[in-house]
Amino acid sequence: MPTGNATGMTRIAFLLLCHKDPEGIIGLARQLVAAGDCVAIHFDARASHADYARLHAALAGQEGVVFTRRRIKCGWGEWSLVGATLEAAQSALAAFPDASHFYMISGDCMPIKSARYAHRLLQAEPADYIESVDFHTSGWIRTGMREDRLHYRHYFNERRHKRAFYASLELQRRLGLSRRPPEDLRIMIGSQWWCLRRATLEKVLAFCRERPDVVRFFRTTWIPDESFFQTLVRHLVPESEIRSRTLTFLMFTDYGMPVTFHNDHYDLLLSQGYLFARKISPGAAELKVRLGSLYASDRDDFTITDEGRALYAYLAGKGRVGQRVAPRFWEREASLGRERTLLILSSKKWHLGQEIAARIAGATGIPALGYLFNEADTPLPDLGGIETSVEKRTRHRRALLRLLYEVHGTDRLLICLDPGSFDLFEDFSADRAHCNILHLETRPDEAFLAGHARRLGLIGENSAPDMLQQLLPALRNDLRHEEERLREAGFAHFRTLGPGTSARAATVTLADYLGITQKAAAALGVSRLIRDE
Repeated sequence: MPTGNATGMTRIAFLLLCHKDPEGIIGLARQLVAAGDCVAIHFDARASHADYARLHAALAGQEGVVFTRRRIKCGWGEWSLVGATLEAAQSALAAFPDASHFYMISGDCMPIKSARYAHRLLQAEPADYIESVDFHTSGWIRTGMREDRLHYRHYFNERRHKRAFYASLELQRRLGLSRRPPEDLRIMIGSQWWCLRRATLEKVLAFCRERPDVVRFFRTTWIPDESFFQTLVRHLVPESEIRSRTLTFLMFTDYGMPVTFHNDHYDLLLSQGYLFARKISPGAAELKVRLGSLYASDRDDFTITDEGRALYAYLAGKGRVGQRVAPRFWEREASLGRERTLLILSSKKWHLGQEIAARIAGATGIPALGYLFNEADTPLPDLGGIETSVEKRTRHRRALLRLLYEVHGTDRLLICLDPGSFDLFEDFSADRAHCNILHLETRPDEAFLAGHARRLGLIGENSAPDMLQQLLPALRNDLRHEEERLREAGFAHFRTLGPGTSARAATVTLADYLGITQKAAAALGVSRLIRDE
């Protein structure tokens, strides 16, 4: 096992901030120590005295475990979280002189790689792992308070004393009591879950002693655990030695809450390019045992695919059928034109849809525009910028098509649409123009579903086969739902063709769809194309 810097090896001192679940903390600490690392524990002073007594009794004599000299009452968004981290850092530096790296974790974290893998990664290059981006220009803060976090003093906890928090803020605004950050610091922001080298952490603590003005400033900023270490490390360490990322895998729901991992997430977690994950469900006993055993193992054959976030977003979205936001008034009143015809060819297999569209265009002269609302690189003429992205095309869909009718000098256009673009089907079908829809039914095999999953970013080329097998039912159901929604929508001019459609029926349907003779429709060879798929 690694024993520290004296032998040129890596040893991690974990700064463990926790406030509940003493049994879980005991198990986690013992698992980390068993792999040769060490732990400094700060247990929130607001937490249960009985829980702390249980925790202390179990671990006080454990080699490689130390408790902070002082326990602080912690509150989200307060300086107290930084204070607790500094307490843990001071305790770890003093107790573990051979620790080379200091990794901040919470009681909800668990390793998702082995200690051997973690040590090799940290030893590979002299660097600190801390997400650290510009506070003002990075866009890291998506919602809520931004500059006011820094410009005003925050003495109250927003969650416990909401009225006092906002009354104080408003009073400072009225009195013009804004302030500036220390002039020599570039304020940074990022995740609070970092891993720093020993020398870096020692520099941070020395800076705190030398610059009490900086500490005073951050004591009254809002959510300083996202900016204090991130700013000081960037100030004290050369940029070339900073990796602006966290080594802890975490995701958030649509509502800004951390995603919780359960027993069936083991394979997903191992395939992410991180060392730890947060948050593990307190009830995921099997997962905790497996991950704890993993950390003490010598395994280092991990296949990194990093599809976790895309996979979660996809699966979390199943069952949600939303409605398009209200269209702008100029979109609602605008029309493609009562005298015009829009032919929509719907197919999940884009290559098939494009091939049939090309055949139709060649035989009839109807301009075929491909998947212009789904595929960014669909060739389009210069339309003044409205055509430059799928987002712009979709936002100004009717204006775009009116321009294309004019550019091509025609009253008939053919476009391809992915069956998942249901709001576009609805919008075009409700237009004054004559809208004909031909849907090509899909019977997806496993190869097609695998390709579809890769396009969605749900799996990578090196993903475990089991991951795809777990996804297949959801993918099939997703495609089936898209087709059923189209069939059941009651569109006025909706037709379908599938692999089981006879050549005769396909010819009749295609002739009716295009308004051409059955002989001309048969010459397109569409029926054979669909059967061959």
